[in-house]
Amino acid sequence: MSLEKIEVTTSGDGHVETRDLPVLDLGDYLSGDESKKQTLAEELRFASETVGFLALKNHGIPQSLLDRAITENERFSALSLDEKLKIQINRDQRGFIPPRATLIKHSTYNANTKFDLNETTVFATDYPADNPHVKAGKQFYAKNQWPENLPGFKEVVEEYMGAMEALGKKLLPLWALALELPEDFFQPYFKENYTYYRMAHYPPKPTAEDNEFALGAHADTGFMTLLPAADVEGLEILDNNGIWFRPRKVEGAIHVNIGQFLERWSNERFIATPHRVAIPKSKNRYTVPVFVNPDLEPVVECLPTCQSPDNPPKYAPESYWDFFRWYMTNSYKHYDEFDEAA
Repeated sequence: MSLEKIEVTTSGDGHVETRDLPVLDLGDYLSGDESKKQTLAEELRFASETVGFLALKNHGIPQSLLDRAITENERFSALSLDEKLKIQINRDQRGFIPPRATLIKHSTYNANTKFDLNETTVFATDYPADNPHVKAGKQFYAKNQWPENLPGFKEVVEEYMGAMEALGKKLLPLWALALELPEDFFQPYFKENYTYYRMAHYPPKPTAEDNEFALGAHADTGFMTLLPAADVEGLEILDNNGIWFRPRKVEGAIHVNIGQFLERWSNERFIATPHRVAIPKSKNRYTVPVFVNPDLEPVVECLPTCQSPDNPPKYAPESYWDFFRWYMTNSYKHYDEFDEAA
């Protein structure tokens, strides 16, 4: 989405309208009904070309697992700051990021001038020890950091990440068909894919300052984001007219949105929609988004169905590793210290 063409409203007072998102019912598809595949792909295409956000229902993730993921988020958030800082974020983008430590520096969607008020803990794909990139100590391939005094925490996080990643991979044929590609097109790019989980806590604040947010305006980096609907409102989405709105909650649903890597891969046919999180006024907000991305190393080129003589590729071929590294370095203030230490 090019925001250079529209004027963006930047009010952070939470007074925005609520709208419905497109809803995909995956029940029959996940039960093996192949006849639903093309219809779902067409619905996904419409949502991806217009809103960039949608809601999944009958997605197959047990509510009990979603609840346990939230409970573990609450347990970790209740630890002392000193305890959480024992696993502080590192150059491999794994660990705890304290409140007021993150500022998205180059957002084109809003002049982010104040640090985000959320605290976030990041976990990612745990690659095997014999992986050559692990052996070489390449960035983003390190092991996860785990809190010492939370029995059962690691097991729930790994179970939750695994279930969400599996759901994301089940969506790959739909993404391919939506882009008029063979339904197995994306499979080779997701053999050793890089999935990460940003466990977020948004503390309440009765009155937000001007241009102050729990999470500043941004678009996600990767292929797709899976975000279970939160109990406490706050997510705000930017439409094509530069107006922020809140998605109406669909009970038990999982939101899906497109990341910038898929937007670039599709030559901006599918849009990575800007979004932000308003500061909750009275209640703690806990979210458990999982980002399902391709393998880090393969270099991808503009999809054949998304280019023509009149619409040539807008981006050079690149790997997700290269794009992710560029984005993290240029977007987040806390990455400056890693550059200085390198």
